[in-house]
Amino acid sequence: MTVPVLTFFNNKGGVGKTSLVYHLSFMFAELGVRVLAVDIDPQANLTAAFMDEDRLATLWDGEESVSTIFRSIKPLLDVADFAPVDYQTINSRLALIPGDLGLSSFEDQLSEMWIKVMAEENKSRPFRILTAFWRIAQDAAARFEAGLIVVDVGPNLGAINRSALLGSNHVIVPLGADLFSLQGLRNLGPVLRNWRQGWNIRRSDWKQPGFELPEGDMIPAGYIAMRHDVRLSRPVKAYTRWLDKIPREFRGSVLNKNTENEQLPDIAKDSYCLSMLKNYKSLIPLGQEARKPIFALSVADGASGSHANAAQKAYEDFKELAQEIARRISLRLPDSC
Repeated sequence: MTVPVLTFFNNKGGVGKTSLVYHLSFMFAELGVRVLAVDIDPQANLTAAFMDEDRLATLWDGEESVSTIFRSIKPLLDVADFAPVDYQTINSRLALIPGDLGLSSFEDQLSEMWIKVMAEENKSRPFRILTAFWRIAQDAAARFEAGLIVVDVGPNLGAINRSALLGSNHVIVPLGADLFSLQGLRNLGPVLRNWRQGWNIRRSDWKQPGFELPEGDMIPAGYIAMRHDVRLSRPVKAYTRWLDKIPREFRGSVLNKNTENEQLPDIAKDSYCLSMLKNYKSLIPLGQEARKPIFALSVADGASGSHANAAQKAYEDFKELAQEIARRISLRLPDSC
């Protein structure tokens, strides 16, 4: 039985995607779920959020250890299969497969195999390469006894993200209130459908697979409207202008639904809107300094007075969001939650 994979994806950067993965990984663990976070962004920003520079240097400089996602796939660049990764334990219910800047060198191999798998008579090696991220994550999740895999990817539509999405059961789209996020939706929806269709063709072409393959569901679970980039000088009217367009754009571009003649709800009442997260900018530096999610900050971390109240509100917001996501993806939370 495989572990469900939830990926946060938008080809537009700067929408708080990595921060979402970081905080929700901690919150799902807080709610009793054993979580494996996986950093498949060659920029490795999620890994940098979890670990300080000294620990990162140890991971990336250790030539012999299989301590990152790239070290795990390196044998595939030769003739072997992946090497089981040494995941990093963050706490008793949260582990991380660290990212690696070297991962970008895997892009060409993935692009080549996407085409080659259709022509090769022996499909084992091309499929091993295309499914490497999923198989590495499933192997580590089984050893950690995780109930959920949460994945962070880069803001692009390249071959690395395609392979990461092939192994994803559910996709959540973080959005900002701007034109660029809307354009990101217009690009993302057709690409997801194209990747899903292309994967189905390739899977069906291998009549007797030699090992388990991911389904490539990539089911959109909804979107999260992020407010982290709102400027105080920016008129509210300009901000809401873009938010108002999201429900129709998400349905049309991502869900491929024709809503031309439909009266759609406001974003606050949209069933596909998982949350409209508030701006917690004042807490972010404190969280980064303490290496903690903002909702776990204490007085000792500098979160006193209004900051303490904001941290408590952040806890409530992320808990509610995690519970809603769990409901959408049919993830069972412990009864106490």
